[in-house]
Amino acid sequence: MAQVSVRKVVKSYETYQAVHGIDLEINDEEFVVLVGPSGCGKSTTLRMIAGLEEITSGEIWIGGDMVNDMPPRDRDIAMVFQNYALYPHMTVFDNMAFGLKLRKYSKADIKTRVDEAARILDIQPLLDRKPKALSGGQRQRVAMGRAIVRHPRVFLFDEPLSNLDAKLRVQMRTEIKKVHQTVRTTTVYVTHDQIEAMTLADRVVVMNQGRIEQVGPPQELYHHPATRFVAGFIGSPAMNFLPVRVIDDGGLKVQLSSGVKLPIPAARAERYRPYTGKEVTLGLRPEHLTETRDVEKPGVCLFEALVDVTEPMGMETMVHFFDGGAPVCARVDPATSCIPGQMMTLAADMNQMHLIENESGRVI
Repeated sequence: MAQVSVRKVVKSYETYQAVHGIDLEINDEEFVVLVGPSGCGKSTTLRMIAGLEEITSGEIWIGGDMVNDMPPRDRDIAMVFQNYALYPHMTVFDNMAFGLKLRKYSKADIKTRVDEAARILDIQPLLDRKPKALSGGQRQRVAMGRAIVRHPRVFLFDEPLSNLDAKLRVQMRTEIKKVHQTVRTTTVYVTHDQIEAMTLADRVVVMNQGRIEQVGPPQELYHHPATRFVAGFIGSPAMNFLPVRVIDDGGLKVQLSSGVKLPIPAARAERYRPYTGKEVTLGLRPEHLTETRDVEKPGVCLFEALVDVTEPMGMETMVHFFDGGAPVCARVDPATSCIPGQMMTLAADMNQMHLIENESGRVI
């Protein structure tokens, strides 16, 4: 059993508080990703779980044991770092076996564990090489292998793919997911890349300024964000945010700065009615602003926009325009005619809308 519990954990550096009393329960065999911008406290949290940073207050439990005062070597965790941290003078086999040798494992047991990890990671042909003869992706596999041979209670990953190029990052994401499906060990993974978080995690923990904004499965965070920060951070391109006023004009609507009125679907009317007459923010993802293809669908309404910039992406085209000074991005079919400087008819799927309180940032 390797449940990880973080209970009211605070981390302060003199006058600066990096982590503000966070609570997090990570289940046995679960893959949890901590994601957020630089300085949000995600790496500090991971290092406190590992024992590399002392906590200021609170409790950390691993597998039913409180580990606040336990040194890293006794926590039965294995960590994979951003910079691989391989010994350049050792072969791949020796790098993977080094920790086991320190713990006085037998040669036969070491070979069995290293061979099994190499098989899982598909690096058997590399065991006699030294790190300088490996690519970045191969080095990262070796670093993962060194963690796997330990058979730890918990894997900790600290931005392990940051040093890889874009194509290799995609490949290694798949490899890490496959490894977790094979080696069902509790995993805590830190990244600033929300795509990594969405593709890898059983649950995503979104952090901001040392606090947890929201915890949930990737699709829940994407479709039901709790705050404006989560709505804007999860998803690429980011969600559009437009200042609007809720009005009752023969039916509940939102009025954009440009004067365009978009009807609120009947299913959401009661939820939003208390905000009639108030200034709020409309959140709508680019894929819910499209060419006029679903106009018969209830809740989809048309409006005109002056195209500012287009970005052909191959399988889709991003159309950028402004509404009352607010930048807006739409996602359209590449065959759609969208010429900068000309008006274009777009369809907004209001069934996917979010209204956000301006002062609290809370999604209504």
